[in-house]
Amino acid sequence: MDCPYCKYFDSKVVDSRDVDDGIRRRRECLQCGARFTTYERIQPASLFVIKKDRRREEFRRDKLLTGIRKACEKRTLPSGAVEKLVDDIEAELYQLGKTEISGTVIGDMVMDRLKKLDHIAYVRFASVYREFEDITALKKVVDNLVSGEPEAGFSTAQLPLLPADREGAPGRNRVRKTTEERLNSTL
Repeated sequence: MDCPYCKYFDSKVVDSRDVDDGIRRRRECLQCGARFTTYERIQPASLFVIKKDRRREEFRRDKLLTGIRKACEKRTLPSGAVEKLVDDIEAELYQLGKTEISGTVIGDMVMDRLKKLDHIAYVRFASVYREFEDITALKKVVDNLVSGEPEAGFSTAQLPLLPADREGAPGRNRVRKTTEERLNSTL
């Protein structure tokens, strides 16, 4: 560990303590004698986010933290509330045990937690995340928030179930028929 003061390459550990998500170590530089603190965290296995356009991107905690901080900007929140929120989401993502997770699942986790933390931050985040087409859709979310009603039709974590026999419903037979029609039209 390089000394932050003199940049010497070696130091000794004076004290170690467990903290919430890792280890806190007090170190002393072997050249200048200055003391400094380091924090060690276990690096979990890689987690990839599947974006709306089907691209895969490595999960970055700092990107999630930046987005939530923007939504919470100029709000009087308890010290460390945003960091705790991000810690909780990150821990839950790794506890799922998956290597790939949809971005919509992460977005829904953020929405659920922001709704409990701060309503203004929730509306700010929702306005960007939900990509509202007009002001009436945003007004509906705000009205539901004020009345305490749950949001209807916005959950992206699970697809709705449709009867397979319904006309025009996406199903295996419809896809196969469309593919057959395409093949017949090219011959």
